[in-house]
Amino acid sequence: MAQAAVKKIGKRSLAVSAKKEAILTAALNTFSQYGIHGTRLEQVAEQAGVSKTNLLYYYPSKEALYVAVMRNILDIWLAPLRAFREEFTPLVAIGEYIRLKLEVSRDHPEASRLFCLEMLQGAPLLMAELTGDLKSLVAEKSAIISGWVTEGKLAPIDPNHLIFMIWAATQHYADFSTQVEAVTGKTLRDEAFFQQTVENVQRMIIEGVRLR
Repeated sequence: MAQAAVKKIGKRSLAVSAKKEAILTAALNTFSQYGIHGTRLEQVAEQAGVSKTNLLYYYPSKEALYVAVMRNILDIWLAPLRAFREEFTPLVAIGEYIRLKLEVSRDHPEASRLFCLEMLQGAPLLMAELTGDLKSLVAEKSAIISGWVTEGKLAPIDPNHLIFMIWAATQHYADFSTQVEAVTGKTLRDEAFFQQTVENVQRMIIEGVRLR
């Protein structure tokens, strides 16, 4: 294939990727504000700077677009858990997981809120992912925590409940950011408040699992 043709294909591929990314970003913003039922594809297309016809070329229905957005969110949401490694000492691994989860709450609040909304509605369009990739990943990381408990490196705790508590403590700062700001006058975008939040959440959870 001629070099010019290869460059043309490469540019077209980049343009398609950029367009799909713009659509997904616009969809996230709109779905997180109005939910799937309150969102119109015309709104998403306008915000993404594409025609509705063009949007439907990549995502053939509102449901398909919503699922694509939710899968992207799940990838973001699970990245800190995937980074949870057995080679770290238990308290270091747990502390780092807390920090990474709070970074997600700081950097992707709309994604966290939309994920929360989907859970509150019973996850009608995401159940396959929850019972598939999410469940498998939690089982894998729970086995690491169980091993630490068995080896006498952590207090006797149920791994699932530890993970659930970390989710609750960290995602609160995104899902209830309005409440947090009303009470404290601050958000996680404030670097000093972010560091204070990390240190306090780490201290409270780690002291609960530390071997005594």
